This record gives sequence, structure tokens and C-alpha cells, in this order.
Amino acid sequence: MANALKGTNFELPGQKSLYRGKVRDVYHIGDEYLVMVVSDRISAFDVVLPRGIPYKGQVLNQIASRFLDATSDIVPNWKISEPDPNVMVGQLAAPFKVEMVIRGYLTGHAWREYQAGKRLLCGISMPDGMNENDRFPEPIVTPTTKAEEGHDEDISREEILAAGLVSEDDYVKLEEYTRKLFRRGTDMAAEMGLILVDTKYEFGKKDGRIILIDEIHTPDSSRYFYAEGYEERQARGEKQKQLSKEFVRQWLISNGFQGKEGQTVPEMPDQFVNEVSERYIELYEKITGKAFIKADTDQMEKRILKNINDFISK
Repeated sequence: MANALKGTNFELPGQKSLYRGKVRDVYHIGDEYLVMVVSDRISAFDVVLPRGIPYKGQVLNQIASRFLDATSDIVPNWKISEPDPNVMVGQLAAPFKVEMVIRGYLTGHAWREYQAGKRLLCGISMPDGMNENDRFPEPIVTPTTKAEEGHDEDISREEILAAGLVSEDDYVKLEEYTRKLFRRGTDMAAEMGLILVDTKYEFGKKDGRIILIDEIHTPDSSRYFYAEGYEERQARGEKQKQLSKEFVRQWLISNGFQGKEGQTVPEMPDQFVNEVSERYIELYEKITGKAFIKADTDQMEKRILKNINDFISK
């Protein structure tokens, strides 16, 4: 089995701080730049699982890089360079304290809420009579809080404005950018025979302007269905064939874990780890139309550190 990058602990030139997210190690360089190392850690139900997934970080980083380039005409973004398969260097911005989630289909969290009898999600009405994985008449924007620890929480536009988390002018722009990015992602997915089901975007402010930050349209932040056979599967009431992290969540649920207090995280066996890795690579190839070129996983930390230092020195 290939090695997995569980994390880094570098001392970089000009480094001011290191923040470890669920998946990314983020280095602040001076007051201007971020170096983001995308590890092979995997999280579900807001918990980092014990085992890493080989090549997952490379997949996430390279898909995000591609989509940041493909959407820079819609909204400026934080990316400056990609000096390593697992690394992105970008502008430092002040992040908004909400994440912009947009859903084209009734699935995942939205379906679980719907199944429980709720018809309002973040203040947005969901029609009666829908089935799991049905398409919404129009995509709905359902923001969440951006929790430092624990679970993100659903929040409505009205609650965001009342709490002063985002100004009204900025919120209007965030929602406009969210819808435009989702349309672009939907069109690009359709060209590759996929349906972009739902996703989330994170934004920040740099020198008074809104920029897109973090990842975009990756399998960690998004859900994809295969377009071929979607209608037939819906008509028969079958599960959709999908490429996303949802199958990991379903495996955890079937093994008695949903992130609730007192539950123990099950450890994934080698066979399932390999399957998850293959799914991530499959999504890369499906969404980009290109063969995935596996980076060398021997001495990954040494390779990554060298490539970052080479970039900084230039």
C-alpha cells in the first residue's frame, strides 16, 4: 500500500504560525501569504478518522487548483502557485465566518432533515412530495456557521445579518458568487458526464475585496452523481451512483458511528482504505478528463519541504 501523508510540522522561512485543519496544514508566511499543505487525512461527521487515504491530498489539491483557475473570471481567488502536488501557495485573506453551501438536489444532510419531517432548511422552503436525490426546482443556498471545532451549524441569511457575521452588501455578493460558481461547476461536470449535486464555498476579504479561498469542487467539499442513468435510477427508487465522501459516511454509519457522543470511530481495514483511494482517483479522472499521475509517496515530507523552500527562495 502507498504511504499516506498524515501531517507536517515544518519551520518555513518567514513563518508566523501553523494552523492544522481537519485535512490541511496551513502555514502563515509573513502577513501576506499562506502555504497550504493538503494531507491525506480524511474527516467525516466533523471527526478526523484514524487512517489516511493515499493520494487523497494530491487529488484534492489538483482538482481545487484546476477549478480555481477555471472560475477566476467569476470571482478573484487566493491561489498564487502550486509548487508541489500536495501544496498551494496563496494570498492571506480575512475569512468570512460562514460557509456558503448550495444544493441542487435533495440528498445528504438536506435529505436527513427532510426525512425527519422538516421543510425549512436555513430559512429556505423545500417542496413537499420530494424523494431522496430529487432535483430542486432551483438550487437552494443553505449557509452554515464556520466552526473552529465541532460541528458547523445551519444558519439562515436573516440570522447571519442579525448576528453581524456578514454585512448585507457582502452577503448579496457572496450569494451571487455562490450561484455563478455552482453554474460553472455544473456545466463543467456535465461535460464530463457528471452531475454536481451540492457543494460549499468559502470566501474571505483581501484589501477590501471579496476573494474565493480554500478548496472548490473537490470530493471533500462537493457531491457528484453520474449523469448516465440518473433518471432511470430515480424512477426505480434506487440509490444514485455517486462520487463523493458520502460512501465513507455510509460505511461509518453501518459500523455504528455518526460522530455522536460516546461513539467509537471504527478503523478502516486496508481493503476499504484502498477502495476510498481509488474512488478519489476515479473522481479526479472523471472531473478533469485526464489520467491521474501518482506522485512519489516515499519521503513525502522531505519532497514537500524542498518544493516549498524552493518556491519561497524565488
